[in-house]
Amino acid sequence: MRRFSQRNSLVTLSDINITPLLDLAFVLLIIFVITTPLLEKSIDLKLPHGGRTEQQLDKSDIRTVEISNTGYYALDKRRVSLAQLIYQLAVGYRANPNLVVYIRADAGCRYDLVAQVLDGCQKYGITRYSLRTDPTPK
Repeated sequence: MRRFSQRNSLVTLSDINITPLLDLAFVLLIIFVITTPLLEKSIDLKLPHGGRTEQQLDKSDIRTVEISNTGYYALDKRRVSLAQLIYQLAVGYRANPNLVVYIRADAGCRYDLVAQVLDGCQKYGITRYSLRTDPTPK
């Protein structure tokens, strides 16, 4: 009879509790869901309305400059100073003469911030740039 009771004790030890593992997996999932949108956003902009759509360009030819209403500059979603911005655009233009600069300025930003970027582009011979807007709602 003693051997039979030892078997029952072995059976109960074989159960694995996976509740803590599931809790950990759900916590990690929630953390990733919350932090992923924050990583993709560079500067909060409200673009003016207007404009039209244009032909498709090669993504490697496009550099996007964003200007916030508080005076921050971002080049391809990375914050930079104005001097760094102009230098990186000049280096990119020397490497790729088909470079197109998209300028996305907040609707409430001062015009001189946009003019400084345009002056820097013209100084280094970058003539292909586009002031981006939100398309007019239909």
